[in-house]
Amino acid sequence: MKDLFSHEHNNEAYTLLKQINHYLEQESKFLPRPRGLDAIESTLENDDCVSPKLRDAKVEDLRSLTRFFGCSTETFVLAVNLLDRFLSFMKVRPKHLPCLGMSVFHLAAKAIEEECNIPSEHDLLRISHCKFTVSDLKRMEKIVYEKLNGELKAVTAFHFLHLYHALARYHITEGKEYLILDKLEAQLKACSCRFVFSKAKPSVLALSLLTLEVENLKSVDLFEIILRVQKHSKINHRDLTYWRALVSKCLADYSSPECCKPDNKKLVWIVSRRTARHLQNSYYSVPELPTIPEAGCYSEMGSDDSCEEMSCGESSLSSSPRSDTAEEFFPEDFVHQSKWQNLCYRTPSANSL
Repeated sequence: MKDLFSHEHNNEAYTLLKQINHYLEQESKFLPRPRGLDAIESTLENDDCVSPKLRDAKVEDLRSLTRFFGCSTETFVLAVNLLDRFLSFMKVRPKHLPCLGMSVFHLAAKAIEEECNIPSEHDLLRISHCKFTVSDLKRMEKIVYEKLNGELKAVTAFHFLHLYHALARYHITEGKEYLILDKLEAQLKACSCRFVFSKAKPSVLALSLLTLEVENLKSVDLFEIILRVQKHSKINHRDLTYWRALVSKCLADYSSPECCKPDNKKLVWIVSRRTARHLQNSYYSVPELPTIPEAGCYSEMGSDDSCEEMSCGESSLSSSPRSDTAEEFFPEDFVHQSKWQNLCYRTPSANSL
């Protein structure tokens, strides 16, 4: 295994360590206020304030939105960070939480995603099923921006996870076990959906995830790297042990059949008639149907494939109730002819019996 500190200042390892030092200096600026988190934790579900359960449900919605719009894990983790920081500064009523969730997600997407991948305000409103307007969404984004002093590009556990992973991969001997980054990101998303991890430092949470994965791999080289990274990051062993145990419990619960996983939550787009009238034609366009051959062509088609295809189509039509609008798509003479042809194809088999 390569030595963690034995390389020159112009190599990749030094660059990674320098970036880690920079993030370690900045991470405390982007932590939620402890007093605000304690207030949320002590909130009962019946109170007119956001409780941990409501917060977790909203984070799962953010996870579903991230998947629905194809955004990155970095966008999701940043949105959760913005949400927790705002909730720790401001007392938010549950009725305002849907608008706040959409606002932090949109702000995170604008900060991370490319312009072509940023969902529009109108698309967010259509998928939210909420009564707030585009003006309400923009006003909430402005409030979040001002309360967080415009510091939207926060240092999160996502950044430490990528840096620690890159450092471990750089120093590991070729042919040895290596850490799968996608799996680590999925575990980070699961932890982000639990309120308790809003109190963890991003560097400690990332290293806890990495430590658990290294223990599963049972790699001596990787474990030695983890110890060196822990020492370099000045992470207390007691803190690492405490958060590692919480991460282990969270992932165990997340893997259980009883757990409602964010990845399995499906968004259902239900629209009212008023909303449907304002949707673009592309959302409710009838799919282009194949060209229907003229009636005279069927007398010349004698292949077995054509007979089988018509038979399958007729059986599927007969198994469902007849639609009053069927003749809008199929000419009346074609509907009657297809039934007659199907009868002709079935007659020989009936006689043979």
